[in-house]
Amino acid sequence: MIDAGMHHAGQLLTLMIIALALGMDAFSLGVGIGLKGIRLLDIMKLSVIIAIFHTVMPLMGIFTGNYVSTLLGGVATTAAGALLLLLGGHMIYSSLRGDAVESIDYRSSWGMLLFALGVSIDSFSVGISLGMFEADMLLTVLLFGIAGGVMSVLGLLLGRRVSASLGGYGEACGGIILFTFGLLFIF
Repeated sequence: MIDAGMHHAGQLLTLMIIALALGMDAFSLGVGIGLKGIRLLDIMKLSVIIAIFHTVMPLMGIFTGNYVSTLLGGVATTAAGALLLLLGGHMIYSSLRGDAVESIDYRSSWGMLLFALGVSIDSFSVGISLGMFEADMLLTVLLFGIAGGVMSVLGLLLGRRVSASLGGYGEACGGIILFTFGLLFIF
């Protein structure tokens, strides 16, 4: 009974950390957009769309991961860890390159959808990894959705007030966290 409780608490903590790491992407890009000036109504619209994408994308990833897990069997843990390593490495690389989402007009419906998809695509990949580990699906998608929405609101609001230097560091931190979890899953 105690082992099950510890396992659930450990899974909850891991999912919370991963949700925050994935939310850092929305946060850092939100800071960039917020620096250009954004209305509060647009902040709310964009954040709700990001929260929805951060819920749907990992859900699709979990279903894909469950399927891949049945195909790969015992290799699933290593494959999931490798996927997190690649994803974390890519986030770190992107933050160092300094890519900005300048070309997307976030005020248009398509712009908001593209922006939300862009910051949520990582959740799909992480969802695949978590699906291989048979993580609690409802808990995962709720945490990812809430974290994505809240982090985007915080980033957009902060971007209205501070300099651009924070944006890249937020994405780099998220990448380091995912990279670290990838190493832990493999070793």
